[in-house]
Amino acid sequence: MLKLDRGVAPGTTLSFGATRDFARATESGGWDGLWVSEAKHDPFLSVAIAAEHTQSLTLGTSIAVAFARNPMTTAYTAYDLQRLSNGRFNLGLGSQVKPHIERRFNMPWSSPAARMRDFVLAMRAIWESWRTEEKLNYRGEFYQHTLMTPFFAPPPLDCADPGVFIAAVGPAMTRVAGEVCDGVFLHGFTTPKFINEVSLPAITEGLAITNRPRDAFEVAMMSFIVTGETDEDTARAAQAVREQIGFYGSTPAYRTVMELHGWGEVADELNAMSREGGAAWSRLG
Repeated sequence: MLKLDRGVAPGTTLSFGATRDFARATESGGWDGLWVSEAKHDPFLSVAIAAEHTQSLTLGTSIAVAFARNPMTTAYTAYDLQRLSNGRFNLGLGSQVKPHIERRFNMPWSSPAARMRDFVLAMRAIWESWRTEEKLNYRGEFYQHTLMTPFFAPPPLDCADPGVFIAAVGPAMTRVAGEVCDGVFLHGFTTPKFINEVSLPAITEGLAITNRPRDAFEVAMMSFIVTGETDEDTARAAQAVREQIGFYGSTPAYRTVMELHGWGEVADELNAMSREGGAAWSRLG
């Protein structure tokens, strides 16, 4: 079933009142869901505001940076938002890229797909311990959670656990999404060719690992769109999209998309420009 959701654009700064009004307008406008990204602000606060001022709108993060956090702290936040929203919250996670995790967040980086799988499984084990009140004993490759006392365990939810989505580009992370998540975010930089030849087969492989049907899994994707009321508006929007495409094309994490189309040399050129910094960023578009 096709759903049409709305997102708060990355980097957007909204006041409390503006966030409330945006959420209400999204719901009254007939949208199915509202997703909040993490760029200049923590996305969970905006989701909490939206949850308080809507009744039926699906809410989620698209995405929160997983490796800037740990499974326990993320499990608490997602659980609280699921309770606050009466079962309408989806936790969308992404790995970010190595320089940001190590240099901006000062957190460890290694084996992103395997680490993300462990992160999600650890969260699910924590939620299960809260739901069943059984001993927490998760021992994974990257995360170990073996202590949970009644004083620190929230009461079980009256609804299902939060849905979990992860952002994925390459086949390894996409396969993890199919294996352990409820859905996947395919990037706007992804092309139809890449989706059909790489993403969808990887999802199928992941679902097969856990013996799940395709209809138990959601595929979400944002697209780059150019609109405007005047020619000048359209031109500005087109330039902004070109800059976004240039930015992602310069990032090694998205190189697989470029290579599938035979654009590896273009990716190298864009990456070199990004390393120059300063005014070179404006030339990416």
